Amino acid sequence: MVDERYVFETDGRSKSKKQIKDERLAWVVADGLEIGVEGKIPLWLLGFSY
Repeated sequence: MVDERYVFETDGRSKSKKQIKDERLAWVVADGLEIGVEGKIPLWLLGFSY
């Protein structure tokens, strides 16, 4: 959780949003993705926002 507002779940490519389905501002940060899709953000892309 970031700033008690945003939730990020990290794991590999096959990770689903099952654990964060009830969170409004939540994303899966996954390794092994080239582009973001359906609430999943590639791990490498998240690094650019730091």
